Amino acid sequence: MTQGTTSLRIIIACGGTGGHMFPGIAVAERLQTRGHRPLLLISRKEVDAEGSRKYCHLEFRTVSAIAKPRTFSLRMISFMVKFIGTLLSSYRLLRQEKAAVVLGMGGFTSLAPVVAGRMLGLRTYLHESNAVPGRANRLTARFCTAVLLGLGEAVKYFPGRDCHVVGTPVRGEVMRAPRQSEARKALDLPMDKPLLMVTGGSQGAQKLNTLMVEAARKLPHVQFLIIAGKIDEGRVKGLAEGAHNVRVVGFCSDMPTAYAAADGVVARSGASTLTELSMMGKACMLVPYPYAADNHQYYNARVFADAGAATLCEQDELTVSRIIDFVKNNVLDKSARNAMQEAMHRCAAPNAAEMIAQLISNPS
Repeated sequence: MTQGTTSLRIIIACGGTGGHMFPGIAVAERLQTRGHRPLLLISRKEVDAEGSRKYCHLEFRTVSAIAKPRTFSLRMISFMVKFIGTLLSSYRLLRQEKAAVVLGMGGFTSLAPVVAGRMLGLRTYLHESNAVPGRANRLTARFCTAVLLGLGEAVKYFPGRDCHVVGTPVRGEVMRAPRQSEARKALDLPMDKPLLMVTGGSQGAQKLNTLMVEAARKLPHVQFLIIAGKIDEGRVKGLAEGAHNVRVVGFCSDMPTAYAAADGVVARSGASTLTELSMMGKACMLVPYPYAADNHQYYNARVFADAGAATLCEQDELTVSRIIDFVKNNVLDKSARNAMQEAMHRCAAPNAAEMIAQLISNPS
């Protein structure tokens, strides 16, 4: 904290998914180093409870949040009743905490706190990490002092708003990820095989998991680490029985170490995942979650594929052959892998958290 600078109480609404929460955590950590007092609002979902558990140095509070149904839906009545309740509780919380700033990291967990902040005359901000913003963020942006963007492609969706392209924040632990040999030792993975890490994200990926096991059986000289999701873990372990080059886990609490261990990654294309992969410079096959709102994961992946940083394969086109081709052409081929890794690094935004922390705490 520089002399004469006031320590601010800054509310960060970031619950609902890891893609909202982890960038919020990154900003909170930077705000702390600047002497401010962040409070993170997360949802009551188990994914938020589990994801926040190890960040004991940060302060969390849960809030009620529900997704907005279609405008001309009977469920709008129930949504409005619950939203008003969350808005009133957010208003009381902001007053009690003497908040100076509200930052929403996206999704409907952000809407009520941002609107409450606007009602109280506070500075309010929204961070949109995707190339195509969802309905919640387009609505929330109307109540914001400025909109902070992870990708420049999103500017056109916020006409008339004060937009700043800052990148998507990355947690400090990603920046401090171990070396590959240390990561493999920590995860008890073989040192002498190329490693493909597979993760379907919090939305799950049954087809992806199944095809990966089938591909692994055809590539016995490649080690596979499949993070299958808790719901699918048992099924995938059954499919992989007898395949000694496959490790299946339901959940990984240390994704930076898992990324560090890998030579190549197959993943969904949520913005937070892409940001972490770009920071670590990993050769990737991106398989967008096909049911994401406004198909935003496809457009995220397109940005990286167009930059030569990843291979894009939509889920209905994913086959064992496509997986094997990616492994042979982009993971085992060292020259191609290095080129993709360098392109990934060029997509990174290592200063995003610092830029956001400075913008929201000292806008002048």
